[in-house]
Amino acid sequence: MSRSVPPPLVSLVPDTAPFTIEQRAWLNGFFAGLVSLDGAGVTALSAEQSAALMPGAANPFGDADTGEAPWHDQTIVLAERMKLAEGRPLRRKMMAAMAQQDCGQCGYNCEDYSNLIFTKQEERLNLCVPGGKETARMLKALYEDLGKAPAAAKAIEPAAKSAPASSVPSRDNPAVGTFLSRTRLNGAASEKTTWHIEIDLAGAGIDYTVGDAFGLFPMNDPALADAVLAALDAPPDFPIGGRTLREVLIDGVSLSPAPDMLFQLYSYLTGGARRLKAKALAAGEDPDGDAATLDVLAAIEKFGGIRPDPEAFIEALDPLQPRLYSIASSPKVTPGRVALTVDTVRYPVGRRDRLGVASTFLGERIAPNTPLKVYVQPAHAFGLPADPATPIIMIGPGTGVAPFRAFLHERMATKASGRNWLFFGHQRSSCDFFYEDEFAAMKQKGVLTRLSLAWSRDGAEKFYVQDRMREVGRDLWAWLADGAHVYVCGDAKRMA
Repeated sequence: MSRSVPPPLVSLVPDTAPFTIEQRAWLNGFFAGLVSLDGAGVTALSAEQSAALMPGAANPFGDADTGEAPWHDQTIVLAERMKLAEGRPLRRKMMAAMAQQDCGQCGYNCEDYSNLIFTKQEERLNLCVPGGKETARMLKALYEDLGKAPAAAKAIEPAAKSAPASSVPSRDNPAVGTFLSRTRLNGAASEKTTWHIEIDLAGAGIDYTVGDAFGLFPMNDPALADAVLAALDAPPDFPIGGRTLREVLIDGVSLSPAPDMLFQLYSYLTGGARRLKAKALAAGEDPDGDAATLDVLAAIEKFGGIRPDPEAFIEALDPLQPRLYSIASSPKVTPGRVALTVDTVRYPVGRRDRLGVASTFLGERIAPNTPLKVYVQPAHAFGLPADPATPIIMIGPGTGVAPFRAFLHERMATKASGRNWLFFGHQRSSCDFFYEDEFAAMKQKGVLTRLSLAWSRDGAEKFYVQDRMREVGRDLWAWLADGAHVYVCGDAKRMA
């Protein structure tokens, strides 16, 4: 999900300058005030802004890093990000290794996570879900250099960790919600299966604001856990830390993708060519051209006949991570509950279907009235404007419409006077128009000022939301000139 950025009134920094949209907007505002282009005179800077503009300014880490992060762009591949971080302090290289999405799945933003690893306040190196194996491998290599680096100053505790763990539900201290219902949003003719999910938060002690993300701890498919047990030839009731092996496989460890540590374990248990292959996979190589498709079950089958000790096997796996979803509801409209919009992920690899862990858990397996562990991940600069009169433009195809449903519900409940323009797209208008009746009612009431639609499979040529935006570019520009905030929600690399 991208951030909301109001357009600057004056543009002094060229579009070709090496800054993110947020950095360019801030710099334009700063320079406009500095030279009094808007007649307001010089604007006083905050202490943080002043410090950031001073070359070699001191920071809590004792290095001279200026705080610039040219790698903080989710579209730049890891190798290029690491090049951009060459010559920078180790903690900044660690930040460059992150996926740069500030998605909060690790419980932090990218910068806080890297700083806490650097100061050894966070020991887990595999929490960056969108970065996957690439990020984990790079962090491991950088962490090995940590002992050679100068002593790290104590980091400033990030806001997300400032409250006592017992008082605020979080990733490390989740609350208990109750799964209520699932309702299919698309028709039977659709190529996808998308669900509207409702979760009860009564008694969970959870508050949220529209724009926030909702974290939940899913469970693996029991059928997949049983297939792993059969491939291991291990008893389901083998004791693991006071629980059974089958229970741990269902709710304790990730079964996809196969982690490097599992291949390292296999390299200890075999010899010859198979050992070399296992070592190559553990090092991130792809000796057979199938590394990207190897989940835990496929890895066991690849090294068939090897029977690792169940405890050693579990220790070699990554913990099952929580999943984050954009919240699709407003607490002002449905207090005490939260709504999500979830695409079921299912795709074939060889003779077996691979399942999205959380999406199939929510869409197919969990029963109504079942408790589940949940928390809210506050948004990073993705919320409604402070001024309710500010117009907003929302671009959210597919499940990216979720936070904008929440925005519209909130603005309707608060009777905000600002205009609202939604761009929505999917494959077919006949079966993929999520929340069609709701949006029609909002248009009739005047809450939804404009609704622009794009259907990629309705015509001979594919047509997307960006194509619709080009068609109405003059009107879009007029809204921007009126100070509209623009929001984008969708695929982190392509849509944003």
